[in-house]
Amino acid sequence: MHYAYRFRLKPTAEQRELLDYHRDTCRQLYNHALTEFEQIPESVGTINQRVRQVRDQLTDLKDWWDELNDLYSTVAQAAVMRIEDSIKALSELKGKGYNVGSLNWKAPTDFRSFTYVQSGFEFDKKNGQTVLSLSKLTEIPIECHRDIPDEETVKEVTLKKEPTGEWYASFAVDDKVEPPKPSLEEIDDDDMVGIDVGILKYAHDTDGAAVESLDLSEERDKLEREQRNLSRKEHGSNNWEKKRQRVAECHQQIKRKRRDFLHKLSNYYAREYELVAVENLDVKEMLESPRNSRNTVSAAWNTFTDLLEYKCKREGTHFVEVEPAGTTKECANCGVETDKPLWVRGHSCPACGFEADRDANAVVRLRLTGSKRGAFATAWNILSRGLSQLGVGHSEETPVETALPTGTAVVPAKRVVEPGSPCLKERAKASE
Repeated sequence: MHYAYRFRLKPTAEQRELLDYHRDTCRQLYNHALTEFEQIPESVGTINQRVRQVRDQLTDLKDWWDELNDLYSTVAQAAVMRIEDSIKALSELKGKGYNVGSLNWKAPTDFRSFTYVQSGFEFDKKNGQTVLSLSKLTEIPIECHRDIPDEETVKEVTLKKEPTGEWYASFAVDDKVEPPKPSLEEIDDDDMVGIDVGILKYAHDTDGAAVESLDLSEERDKLEREQRNLSRKEHGSNNWEKKRQRVAECHQQIKRKRRDFLHKLSNYYAREYELVAVENLDVKEMLESPRNSRNTVSAAWNTFTDLLEYKCKREGTHFVEVEPAGTTKECANCGVETDKPLWVRGHSCPACGFEADRDANAVVRLRLTGSKRGAFATAWNILSRGLSQLGVGHSEETPVETALPTGTAVVPAKRVVEPGSPCLKERAKASE
């Protein structure tokens, strides 16, 4: 299991200059390697083979490029191999429908990290303080707020400079033990959860909990003020640089608060449950909408699901993403699908009269045979789809006839798409 530990570095002013020197040398090497790579015909081989062909030129480059001799060997090699990673990242974005271009030269502000691979780094103690010893660089004080287990081997260390000027070190391990997942048949209903994310309420789950969205209004107002101040300064001046630093700090504060919120929420679900089902949202399409795109970006739903996925893997919890279409339209109580516009935030079923919040109705619908039917006013749409996707058996009774929908003040009867549910008969028995 791939895992990374991230720690804050505390370099001195002299060490900062040295780190920036190594970072910029890697940037220039990357730009040179990219030019050489683009001159190699595609017919020569795969992307990996062509990048390796450029990497093999490093020995000859050191004969006339003196700065390369200051870099540790694996750092220079990693800077060249970064071309392959960048091409793969662009291909993934293109596969998701994004309009991407080609790789370009990196400006000093765009290239912010370099990597030691396999060797050239180690922890050490100096004057009672933990330091990170880096070959051909220096010994940098580091804040280790947690220990890396002895049984885990660090494969590489990436040093990164944030826009605020802070330096961090990320230690990647590949041999972290992944705990086994429990059998699906052995998981109790109380250990399963479905999660529906939203704007007004960040998350509704199948236990009836509604998590409030993170309020970042004050931080956004502060950021806008600093951005206005920055726009009034002469570009490149000392005052401009000070305000740029302030803007970067405001961005970082928002980022940290958001990620802290998402880390804690995803960690809760991954540890408290043995099966987690979420919607596989197409955020790209939502961002292209002229309405509410700012709140969609701020919600960071993709980040939440990414964090939740790897935490579930780390905790031995089943994780499944389901198709979100129709989860808010299907009645949680009787299964009737009701077409309603997005601005209608409540659910009122024309068939059975069940009323609930739209998102709560979407997330709480369970159709497991002999479990919880009629016990909770809401069932579990998202969780039900997740169980179907994992192959867990549902009730196979044939659909039963139901009375015609009567309509409500919110949704007229003619908007009902599916007047019936295969589970109505057992729900009726359970409620008697």
